Amino acid sequence: MVQVASLFDVGSVTHAGRVRTRNEDSCLVRTDVGMWAVADGMGGHEAGDLASRIVVQSLDAIGMTDSAADFLAECEERLFRANQQILMLSRERQGATVGTTAAVLLVRDGYYACIWAGDSRVYLINRGGINQVSHDHSELEELIAGGAVSREDVKDWPSNAITRAVGVADDPEFEVVTGPAEPEDVFVICSDGLTRHVQDDEILQYAAAQRAQAACDDMLALALDRGGLDNVTIVVVRLLTPRSSEPTRTPLDREPQA
Repeated sequence: MVQVASLFDVGSVTHAGRVRTRNEDSCLVRTDVGMWAVADGMGGHEAGDLASRIVVQSLDAIGMTDSAADFLAECEERLFRANQQILMLSRERQGATVGTTAAVLLVRDGYYACIWAGDSRVYLINRGGINQVSHDHSELEELIAGGAVSREDVKDWPSNAITRAVGVADDPEFEVVTGPAEPEDVFVICSDGLTRHVQDDEILQYAAAQRAQAACDDMLALALDRGGLDNVTIVVVRLLTPRSSEPTRTPLDREPQA
């Protein structure tokens, strides 16, 4: 039987950057169940680091589930619970705005699910290309989607407020995308501290050609070399081809697969 850990090559890194004194990002690596996440506490607001940790701690309570559908439902439930905890934290601080983005990747039974709110991203690298699975919940993306501006127009836009987050509304909005996950697919989950300095084609170059931890370390170094203006968090997950003729298990299967 192939061990769960051998089905993935995983790396992660989080860093305060070169400007900020506090790291408000958090990340979760739960390779044992096929779950990884990045949360970016809202910069400029109180207790962003606490908010991101609340999301990660809530997700970390998830264990084995009976099916992929149950796995996704439990993930959503844990995000809603985190939202309520952060709202309570806000009330304890006399209504101060506290919040965090969340980007979560689940892999099970040959499929992935991506669930997110905010502008932390999930990328999928396969067949020599890179695709942004998530799309940013931000004012700029709404303007671009509505045709008001082009992507070229906003390259040097001075600000880009997010339009969805965990902990800022009683009824948070999460978006979910699912699809097939195949051996040698590479997922990159990151906060905007990376994408502020590193382009998609560069993420492809680093993540596709190296082991997961080396890719994380090198992309972090590149972001820091280019200014490191924000906290930087990166998780890289490569799906491996099981090297066994025996029945194998996906991270959450209860029954062996032929």
